[in-house]
Amino acid sequence: MISEQPYWNPVLETMDPEKLQILQLKKFQRIFQWAYDRSKFHRNLYDKAGICPKDIRSLEDIRHVPTVEKSMMRDIQRKDPFPYGDALCVPLDEVVEFHQTSGTTGQPVYQPDTWQDWEWWAECWSYILWSQGYRPKDRVFIPFGYNIFVAFWAGHYGAEKIGCEVIPGGVLDTAARILKIQELKATALMGTPTYILGMAETARNQLGIDPTSLGIDKITCAGECGASIPSTKHRMETAWGAKVYDHAGATEIGAWSYECQAQPGGMHVNDGLFLVEIQDIETGEIITSPGRKGKMLITAFDRFAQPCVRFDAKDVIEWADYACPCGRTYRLIKGGVVGRADDITKVKGVLLAPSAIEEVVRSIRGLGNEYEVLVEKSGDTDRIALKVELYPDAENNRTEIERELTDQLRLKTNLRYNLQFYSIGTLPRYEVKAKRFKDLRAKP
Repeated sequence: MISEQPYWNPVLETMDPEKLQILQLKKFQRIFQWAYDRSKFHRNLYDKAGICPKDIRSLEDIRHVPTVEKSMMRDIQRKDPFPYGDALCVPLDEVVEFHQTSGTTGQPVYQPDTWQDWEWWAECWSYILWSQGYRPKDRVFIPFGYNIFVAFWAGHYGAEKIGCEVIPGGVLDTAARILKIQELKATALMGTPTYILGMAETARNQLGIDPTSLGIDKITCAGECGASIPSTKHRMETAWGAKVYDHAGATEIGAWSYECQAQPGGMHVNDGLFLVEIQDIETGEIITSPGRKGKMLITAFDRFAQPCVRFDAKDVIEWADYACPCGRTYRLIKGGVVGRADDITKVKGVLLAPSAIEEVVRSIRGLGNEYEVLVEKSGDTDRIALKVELYPDAENNRTEIERELTDQLRLKTNLRYNLQFYSIGTLPRYEVKAKRFKDLRAKP
């Protein structure tokens, strides 16, 4: 029975690493040739760099292929063939799916997909969901506003592909979604960590429902780092009485990594469908060994309408120095995605990753799930404020909580903060990607 096997694709997921590298080289050569022949944008990029398909004879040769950044895609779009411009590799009438990036880092990028591409998206998600224990018996509730952002669109189709029953939460508000989960006895849930925590809060405070009574036994998160941050994962698992799994993907890339049921402290790269490289942010060197963080460069092997070849995703990751007990030979990234290179900034001369603040806030009992960080400049001095919410029953312990918060932030980030306490429900709530870190310093 297929439902009893632990792998969605046992051939690829347990392939000998040397054979897998041979396959990756062949698949890279194919998508590089495709982009070179069919995309004006990629052809110009590669011709300027003096590289062509015959130059790619080994995985090491791939390092000479120029990288692509999101800003480049913004520059070539909104032109003919409208609206995708010079990176489109298929006739316009073969495009059947439109999505765009969320625009959190600037002008949204449009993403076209053929029907074959969209089937590939669902296949990517099938690896994720199967590894996390989703099976045909599951009834999956997806509580996001189905919109132009890809979000959990592909998760929906991936769940259907492996045989699950899918309940689209669409236009329902949070309370209505919780009641529908209760009514239909859903067993699984997808969402951003922020929204999963927000749903639990609404269930308890607005509806008087204990989320653990709803019968959800697994939750798949995406869109934020939270599900790989131990304190945030613990809060979600405690709130729902369910296992929480992380996944990383992007509109321009696809669903490229996943945490399996073994939860080894990191995520698998879907090496059969993607090539992931880690590049030192300062030197540009490709990092092949554990112990050093860098930004991710990624190639999607099987997406053809608008190819993703050595895309600079700016996700900060690190190779793990251990294997996963699940038996998959796919590589692991330690601790999942720890942030974005764009978000890691210097404050008072100290490099700060916003995920470190989240880990501290969510680890302290008495603090709510929401927080906000503001970095400002006063004269030549950086000032950093942290707004947090305090549960009513923790008011008597505020001094102790403030001391613990100060000490842990100093330990984990090497910075001191202007701490501001608010009552529960004061700070903004988010359904998709949260915007908690706000750098208000003037940019050069």
